[in-house]
Amino acid sequence: MAITIKLNSHCINDLDLSPVQTRIDKWLTEGAIAKYEQQLGFEFSYPRQPNDPREWSEIPEIRLWFIRLDVQYPWLPFLLDWKAGELARYTAMLVPHQFNRTEGIQYNPEALEIFVMQKVFVLNNWLQQMGLPNQSRLKSMAQMLGYELDDTLFDFMNRVLLREDADWQR
Repeated sequence: MAITIKLNSHCINDLDLSPVQTRIDKWLTEGAIAKYEQQLGFEFSYPRQPNDPREWSEIPEIRLWFIRLDVQYPWLPFLLDWKAGELARYTAMLVPHQFNRTEGIQYNPEALEIFVMQKVFVLNNWLQQMGLPNQSRLKSMAQMLGYELDDTLFDFMNRVLLREDADWQR
């Protein structure tokens, strides 16, 4: 069951996250966020000239809206419909890239690596807070973006979290 959030020029130009907040905050309040894993997509109704060749991720106003969204919900990749290309599009909104006619989207490699690792850390913490298994989810997300995560990374992150928990309890 895919869920599409429609974004119009008013939302985008005013950096209005309410179409997303209304849904996600309800899911969080109901404790049902896991039910919507990989279900979310976006549809744009934003004015462009008929001959405008830019992809949505190349329009500064839309990218800015997604930057604000990412600040509000840094764990949003959990909800995005990966199979429908929403994770790739979301990544393009936040990571510098170019389009190649034959090879498709070409992310800046260093920026993509930073983005993937930041999302791995954010999602690892968030999934643990939500009581959801994380390792296979994070490995799958990284694979979608061209990265392989080793089990030793998860062992290390868990040791860091345990150390931080112990420090907080002192």
